[in-house]
Amino acid sequence: MDIAVCRAADVPLLDRALPGPGRTSFHARRLARQQAGECTYLVAWRNGRPVGSAEMRWIGCTAPEVTVGCPEIGGMAVVPEERSRGIGSGLIRACEGLARERGIAVVGIGVAKDNPRAAALYARLGYRPLVEYADRYAYVGADGRTHACVDLCTFLTRRVGG
Repeated sequence: MDIAVCRAADVPLLDRALPGPGRTSFHARRLARQQAGECTYLVAWRNGRPVGSAEMRWIGCTAPEVTVGCPEIGGMAVVPEERSRGIGSGLIRACEGLARERGIAVVGIGVAKDNPRAAALYARLGYRPLVEYADRYAYVGADGRTHACVDLCTFLTRRVGG
């Protein structure tokens, strides 16, 4: 497995491998944030195809309940048939490495209450609960309507450096 910074040419491949709901591409939005300097968007590759992705959001979590000022690992996704093969762990470690390169000591990650598998991975990697929050987002569906979503989450943190 290789992990690389996302390029514009990767977006259509990511849309096919890890599709999101709706008309607009989650991956294109993450790439736009990367181009604006708000994040670094990483893609995990195996045999020339994307098998996972993660966004190191330098601007941190925007939920008002999360008041800690640290970058957030977001957009974690692994192709279902590739799970339990170290891809998620590799992406998290790569994000942590980016933080250390910038002299950042603490990073955070959110996990939905209904995702015990991810919560177990983050706990194994040393992330500890800090605060519960509501992750709010919206997307435009195939029907052309905007769909507002709220996921109940826990924000976790881990010391990664100095």
